[in-house]
Amino acid sequence: TFTGKGLTFGGSLIRKQATGYGLCYFVEEALQTIEKTGFSGKKVIISGSGNVALYAAEKAIELGATVIAMSDSSGIVYDPKGIDINKMIDLKEVQRKRINSYTKLVASAVYEEGANNIWKFPCDIALPCATQNELSINEAKLLVDNGVRIVAEGANMPCSLEAIEYFKENNVIFAPGKAANAGGVLVSGLEMSQNASFYPWTSEKVDETLKTIMREIFHNANNTASKYGFKYDLEFGANVAGFLKVAQAMLAQGVV
Repeated sequence: TFTGKGLTFGGSLIRKQATGYGLCYFVEEALQTIEKTGFSGKKVIISGSGNVALYAAEKAIELGATVIAMSDSSGIVYDPKGIDINKMIDLKEVQRKRINSYTKLVASAVYEEGANNIWKFPCDIALPCATQNELSINEAKLLVDNGVRIVAEGANMPCSLEAIEYFKENNVIFAPGKAANAGGVLVSGLEMSQNASFYPWTSEKVDETLKTIMREIFHNANNTASKYGFKYDLEFGANVAGFLKVAQAMLAQGVV
């Protein structure tokens, strides 16, 4: 009724891709701001192979990264040469097959049972996009030991509290889902804007607006963290920025 509609009755282009794309835009801005780098030349691990994971992988590759591993609930595929995202999208969205079938399409890929095994491979960027509590303290230690620089949540609460604290203690950038995976809800809002104006946007306009707002979300969280003495703590910044926005709205309306 309100959002996620089909394209023939008011839906928005880029809606399916929005969470994955937005996640990568957030990560790219975080890396550029904090480490003066980006996706280009980086090795990326992405758990899951649903909408968020598939399109995070697509965007990461577009931005110059190599996605070396993906997963589903049964196991993982690993390819140091990089996942062929077009083949993976066809496999999962068109053929509707399990991820182990990917090894029949790409000779250099290997399959291993056990979804949590995905975090053992050395990488620069880790994007947990599968399910809640999929990344525990044990996986966090593996990632840190193997040199990960940023962990950004594409799923809702995929990292345990112990894992999050471990990342922070070891100076790994942690991007919480409440900020980093906002792209889906964001494009839902853009869809309603298009409906209200009776004018559908091009995919380019939706994508560019998504990119702009995800960058703003990062800087809001980052600047808020710095303002209160928690530089680069994006979880703290996202929590406080969100609280302040609600509190200020309530004050403006005389609710409190």
